[in-house]
Amino acid sequence: MRRAAWAAAAVLLAGCGPLSDTHHVPGNSHQVATSAPDGQAVAVITVAGGRVSPPSGWLEVAQGRPVSITVTSDVADELHVHGYDIEAELRPGVPETVRFTADLTGVFEVETHRSRLVLTQVAVR
Repeated sequence: MRRAAWAAAAVLLAGCGPLSDTHHVPGNSHQVATSAPDGQAVAVITVAGGRVSPPSGWLEVAQGRPVSITVTSDVADELHVHGYDIEAELRPGVPETVRFTADLTGVFEVETHRSRLVLTQVAVR
């Protein structure tokens, strides 16, 4: 099952260029989010000096649940949630939050376009 998920993720990732140095292999990565009392998956990510904190990992969420990802970057960039085609401009030092309902199943990369950093991957089951 993990090999199938990894293969699906590889296909999704191919569309936006190579993986960044922050990418972690499924099974060896960590979850980067917490669950709010309402069941919402919440991730808070910082990009500084070309590094992602916490290091890129997995955000696991049940289908139909809300997702909130807040990113603060030290440089101007563009945030992109693959599969959901959500984009947001990142301004230096200004937190940007994207919210969506996890209605599609699969593994979806969240990255910055200009710096090509993988911030996290959203695994919807």
